[in-house]
Amino acid sequence: MFDFQNKIVVVTGGARGIGKCIRERFEALGATVCVIDLLANDYFMGDLADKETLERFAQKVIADYGRVDYLINNAAPKMCGITEGSYEDFEYAMKVGVTAPFYLSKLFSPYFAVGASIVNISSSRDRMSQPETESYTAAKGGISALTHALAVSLAGKVRVNSISPGWIDNQYTVYEGPDAVQQPTGRVGNPDDIANMVLYLCSDMAGFITGENICIDGGMTKQMIYHGDCGWTLNEK
Repeated sequence: MFDFQNKIVVVTGGARGIGKCIRERFEALGATVCVIDLLANDYFMGDLADKETLERFAQKVIADYGRVDYLINNAAPKMCGITEGSYEDFEYAMKVGVTAPFYLSKLFSPYFAVGASIVNISSSRDRMSQPETESYTAAKGGISALTHALAVSLAGKVRVNSISPGWIDNQYTVYEGPDAVQQPTGRVGNPDDIANMVLYLCSDMAGFITGENICIDGGMTKQMIYHGDCGWTLNEK
């Protein structure tokens, strides 16, 4: 269905979870994938919050391959809340979650190949929240907005879209009971659910799609749940 032979793909946070799945799927379809992650990997270890690190990484990719076909901004920002989170915690989350995707898009801008695509990984938290998640939620809201801004600025050169995952279990755990039933699809998501959309958005089949945010959450954000619904009950304090 997809052919990415000889394509050059950059995946941030590609050493585990969704990013690792995205990497493996691209490689299985013939692409060469350049990963940057704090965790050990076979291409580049570094902190996305550091400007010089981003510059060194971009320089290496261009020196090695001369172009970028697809940029997948996947690395997850730190999660902290208003009670315990510090100024520095929040700033770090924004650097990883918003500044790095912006700066990598800028650094690679002269080197994007014809038909290039950027896919930003946001979160359904860009539209809903749990308590004490301000840094992560703000960063994901920021990258969703950055997506349509880049799509306009890079119009005619690069398509830019974002994906907002809901509950994704990186261990492919099969949940039963309320955890599954609460979701209209009847199950919790896994990394392949996100990787499938990344592949589609980078393919020619999505050639008329740019500036969009696609929520992949099993329908969770569309379903209203009241006391007694889907196995959930209100526990009053």
